Amino acid sequence: MPFDLSLIANIPGWLTTREANLLYALATKCTGKGVILEIGSWKGRSTVCLARGSLDGASVPVFAVDPFTGSSEHGDVYTYPEFKRNIEAAGVANVVTAIQKPSGEAAKGWSKPIELLWIDGAHEEEFVRIDFDAWAPHLIEGGVIAFHDSTDPGPWKVIHEKLFFGKDFHSIRFVHGITWAVKGKATPIRNFVMMALCNLKYRLWTIKKTLKKRGIVVA
Repeated sequence: MPFDLSLIANIPGWLTTREANLLYALATKCTGKGVILEIGSWKGRSTVCLARGSLDGASVPVFAVDPFTGSSEHGDVYTYPEFKRNIEAAGVANVVTAIQKPSGEAAKGWSKPIELLWIDGAHEEEFVRIDFDAWAPHLIEGGVIAFHDSTDPGPWKVIHEKLFFGKDFHSIRFVHGITWAVKGKATPIRNFVMMALCNLKYRLWTIKKTLKKRGIVVA
């Protein structure tokens, strides 16, 4: 069943169509061995993708971790009321639980296994590391971790260290700005090849985004 993109058409955010379809697809494959956990929900664009995928799959609970007060790039805001309205309008509220806390604080005392971990919080390296170190240990074997905005310096440094050169992830993939991998014994040679491909791909992706900002659209 394809994802109904009209569900997120009016929700502000930075998720592309291909990224939205990927999150939906990953969520449909979750079996219930662990929950789906999202770090950084903003106004619910990616949350709806994950939750709709869950409902079209095994109805795995989705936890949305966000203080809903923006980040360094957003300024002083409070987005929870709009998040709640968007989740309800999309018909996925029954599977979503919002945790209105910063990532590190929300992780204290957490004990549920995680089957899909989506990291899209603050992109400074120190915060991406907090997100990874706090939540990745709860990811089950065979579970999926995915990072957004991989071309940003913070996420990219953590991805390099933990995915490409780490010992705990394999089957690394990338779609637009998302890099994702499966938890399990690393495959060093394949991970190295994927690192090289990712480096090339993200250089081109960054150039394309820069040109778009200047009004030049590249197919």
